[in-house]
Amino acid sequence: MTKVFTKSLLMYFNKIVRSLRPLVHSPPPQPAAADNIVRWPSDDELLPAPDTTTTSVVTTVCKVEGGLLMSPSTFPYFMLVALEAGGGGGGLLRGLLLLLLYPALRLLGHDRAIRVMAMVSFAGVRKDGFRLGSSTLPRLLLEDVSAEVFEAAVRRRRCVCVSGMPREMVEPFLREYLGVDAVVAPEVRAFGGYYLGLMESDGEVLRRLDMEEVIGGAEKETCGDGDGRVVVGIGGRGRSFSRIFQKYCKEVYVATKSARRRWRSLHPRRYAKPLIFHDGRTAFRPTAAATLAMFMWLPLGAPLAILRTAVFLLLPFSISVPLLAALGMHSRRISSSSLPPAAAAAHNLFVCNHRSLVDPLYVSAATGRTDLSAATYSISRLSEILAPIRTFRLTRDRATDRAAMQAHLSLPGGGGGGLVVCPEGTTCREPFLLRFSPLFTELGADVQPVALHSAVSMFHGTTAGGRKLLDPLYLLMNPTPAYVVQLLDPVAVGGDGGGGGPELANEVQRRIAEALGYTRTALTRRDKYLALTGNDGGVDRRRVRRPPPPSRGST
Repeated sequence: MTKVFTKSLLMYFNKIVRSLRPLVHSPPPQPAAADNIVRWPSDDELLPAPDTTTTSVVTTVCKVEGGLLMSPSTFPYFMLVALEAGGGGGGLLRGLLLLLLYPALRLLGHDRAIRVMAMVSFAGVRKDGFRLGSSTLPRLLLEDVSAEVFEAAVRRRRCVCVSGMPREMVEPFLREYLGVDAVVAPEVRAFGGYYLGLMESDGEVLRRLDMEEVIGGAEKETCGDGDGRVVVGIGGRGRSFSRIFQKYCKEVYVATKSARRRWRSLHPRRYAKPLIFHDGRTAFRPTAAATLAMFMWLPLGAPLAILRTAVFLLLPFSISVPLLAALGMHSRRISSSSLPPAAAAAHNLFVCNHRSLVDPLYVSAATGRTDLSAATYSISRLSEILAPIRTFRLTRDRATDRAAMQAHLSLPGGGGGGLVVCPEGTTCREPFLLRFSPLFTELGADVQPVALHSAVSMFHGTTAGGRKLLDPLYLLMNPTPAYVVQLLDPVAVGGDGGGGGPELANEVQRRIAEALGYTRTALTRRDKYLALTGNDGGVDRRRVRRPPPPSRGST
C-alpha cells in the first residue's frame, strides 16, 4: 500500500515538473558538429553492428549516463552514497536531505543536479575511508548496464568512458568489472582529508588529462589523424564533456527512445570479473519512490525488529517459528536427505554455508534442537547476548579452536550437544561459496551438510566495514526476510567424501553448492576484507576471550 501511494504521488509530481522545467532551464544545445550525429537505429536493430571489414576503428568514447547505463536518472547512485557514506544515523539524515531536495533536482536539469547531489552526498565525508566506489556501488551500477551498448563498445579495440558523475563513484566499476581502458570524470575536491562536495569543471579535467593519450592509448604514436585512427562516440544524457565528442569522434551514435525500451541488462557472465563481494546496508535500488517508502517504513520497522527479537529470545522454537511467520519472517525447511528428517537432525555436527548471523538459529529451529552450539568469530557482543542458543568465539588458533569445538560435541570424552559450524568464516551475499576451512573434518564426527539461502528486501544484516553491533537490528527490520534451510545427505568421515581434511571439506562444499546452484570458489575471509575494507579482517586476539565450557551465548 505504501509503494502504491508513493508511486502515485511521484507520477503526479512528474507531470508538474514536466510543465515547469522549460521555465527553469533551457534544453541542451545541439553539438557544434551536428553532422556527425547518427540516430539509433531502424526498427530491426538495436545498435549499429560493428564494422568487421576494417581495423581502422580503434577507440569508442561512451557516455556513462544515458549511454552505458539504461536508467536516465543518476539519483539512486548518489542516494546510495548518501545513505552509506554517513554511517548509521548520519547516513539516514544525509539521505533524507537528498530526498527532500528531489523536487528541486528535477527542475535543475541533469548536469546541475549532479553537482548538487555530489555536494549533499560527499560534503564532510572522510577521503581516506571512502571505499563505496569499489565495495558498494558496483553492484547497483552493473545491474543498470546495457548489454547492447556494452557489446558495441567492447568490440572496439579501445573503450573510453566519459561521465559527469565523480570519478570516485564510477571508475572502480568501469575498470574492474567492465574492463574499460580509460575513464574521464571529475574528481571531488578535498581539504584536510575530507571531501568538500565540490567537483572539478570539465575544463579542469581536460587540462589534467592528456586527451590524445587517453583516446589513442599505446597506439597514439602509430596512428595519425587520418585513416589510421577512427574514434566513434556513444552519446548519452547531459552536456558534460561534449567537447570530447565534437573534437575526436568521427560519428556519435545517440539511441532513440524505441531502441532504449528494448535494451536489456548485461548478464553477469559478461563481466570482466565476477562480482562476489559487496558491502553496504541498502539492499534495494534507492530510487526516489523506494527511498520514500523506506523512510515511511522505519517508524514501523524499528518496533517490529524489537518485537521479533523478543519472540526469538522468550519463546521456544515450536511457538516462535509460526509466530515469526505471522510477523513477516518466512522460513522453509527442505529435506533432501535420504534419511528421515528426525534421523538427519540426530547428527551432532552441522556444517552450513554462511549467509547471516542467524544461520545457526535457523538450523536449530529446522532440526528442532535446542542443545546446539554455534562457533563464531567476529560478531558483536550484543549479538552474543541476544542469541537464544549457546555460542563460543573462535580464536584463529587451530589447536585451541579444535579443543573448543570438540568440547561442544556429544562425543566420548566430551560434553554438550550438537555443533553448528560455518567453515567459510564470513558471510557471502552473492551466489558463491568461499573456501571451506577443513578444521571441522578433524573432529571425528559424521557431517550433516545444511544448505542455506536467505533473501532480504530492504536492508542487509551483514557488513564488512560498518558497525556489526547493528547487524541484528538491520536484519530484523526487513519487511519480509526469508530463509530456506535444506538438509542434505550426511557425509561420513572417511567415507565417499575422501579420507578427511581438505578432500572432505571440498566434498561438503560441492554438495552445498549443487543444492543451491551456487558457484564454488577458493576465496577466503581475508580476500573478502581486503577487497571491501583494505584489511585482512583479523580480530585483535587480546579482545577474544578463551572459550568457556558450554554455556548460554550467541550466534
